[in-house]
Amino acid sequence: MKRFWIVLSLMIALINPVFSQSEAGAIFLLIAPGARAGGMGEAQVAVANDAYASYWNPAGLGFLDGKELAMMHVNWLPGLADDLYYEFLAFRKRYPTLGTVGGHLIFLNLGEQIRTSETGDELGTFTSYMTAMTMSYSTLISETKSFGINTKLSYQHLVEIGAGSERGKGTSIDFGFDLGYMQKEWLLPNLTLGLNLSNLGPKVSFIDPDQADPQPTNLSFGLNYALVKGDFNKLNIVYDIDKLLVSSYPDMDWDGNGYIGGFDEDGNFSPGNDYNEDGKLEIAHTDPIYMALFTSWFNDWILGGDIDYGSSGPGNGDGIIGGYNWVDADNDGNIDGGKWFDPDSNGQVDPGENEMVQSTGNPGDDGWGAYNEYGKKEVGNASDRSIKNELDRLVHNMGVEYWYGKYFAIRTGFYYDKTGKISNPTFGIGLRFAGYGFDFGYTYGEQGHPLTNTMRFSLNMEFE
Repeated sequence: MKRFWIVLSLMIALINPVFSQSEAGAIFLLIAPGARAGGMGEAQVAVANDAYASYWNPAGLGFLDGKELAMMHVNWLPGLADDLYYEFLAFRKRYPTLGTVGGHLIFLNLGEQIRTSETGDELGTFTSYMTAMTMSYSTLISETKSFGINTKLSYQHLVEIGAGSERGKGTSIDFGFDLGYMQKEWLLPNLTLGLNLSNLGPKVSFIDPDQADPQPTNLSFGLNYALVKGDFNKLNIVYDIDKLLVSSYPDMDWDGNGYIGGFDEDGNFSPGNDYNEDGKLEIAHTDPIYMALFTSWFNDWILGGDIDYGSSGPGNGDGIIGGYNWVDADNDGNIDGGKWFDPDSNGQVDPGENEMVQSTGNPGDDGWGAYNEYGKKEVGNASDRSIKNELDRLVHNMGVEYWYGKYFAIRTGFYYDKTGKISNPTFGIGLRFAGYGFDFGYTYGEQGHPLTNTMRFSLNMEFE
């Protein structure tokens, strides 16, 4: 089981590193399919002109004629393990009076795991995997505008049985949908705009429904500019921005009464419960931002939401906001937390010997301290959850694609995530002949990075 959790944790970190601040379930839905995309820094939202549009932006299907079948294979995280692989199969078909119908299948194999008992004894092996089936529909709104929608069903098989006191199977079946929009000749004759809102749906849960996580709701904005658009030479410059629309909150005082919780979900006084008088959950939890847009963003950014911290950060707080004042006992100008100085060696904390001095009274009273006993400021944390901090979590995808005629393509790109400290250049080629297409994509990275040397292979087949 140890290897399984290592693999799963790294997959979370590498698929979308903003999970260090926010968590979601069904994260395998964020793995980028297609070797073409893999060679262009995973920038495809405003390109989406083949069967892979079913994933990247279903609206792109509306501009396509004929039929197509596409498939991809990739050994996932080759720097981590040799038995992880990802398979993708997509199709599309145009109906003249109806629009374009398509879809795709995803299968991610997490390899063989060793089942162990609570005492560490080996009990055999099992296989973990994740899969999803998606149906797509797209239609033209006008000659230059298209709309698309996906409906999807995902299944995750992590473990067969719970561990310890947990009972049941570690599996999940979930429903979701995507919305896409594409507009050609947007602002400029050779500029295409793409928008895709993906993975909308109910929370994902396994053994314990109370620990359900939101789906990885993601907003993608893309631009595709045809710099050269000739009969034999084509050069496209592509740029995407991705934002994971999932928000994670620590223990926060939403109603400003100075306490975490103390009421039930209906707003009734209930010491030890997790809600405030308004029925708002105050203990740590995750929510899609589209469900908590005004409460989280306004309070955090403008008011600076009050956070209950423990000794090292959010979590394991005392349930009270603040309650300590800072006294610079060593005159160094720095908050040293609960640092205690005992110059008289009496073994007791005398006045002036501890930097954090406990306040008297109750939260909100005059003189009530803004710090906890460890020297962490708990009242007003706008700097910790600022607009700049939110913008730093954007993932940037840049790509360039050159076509010679309709037969040969050279690609390069760059994937940049500031928060996740990922900056991977990508390269790729493409071949087209007699309705068949082959694409290769390569991700380069620092030595030892699990994504380094990731190679994607894709095959496309078009039919009249």
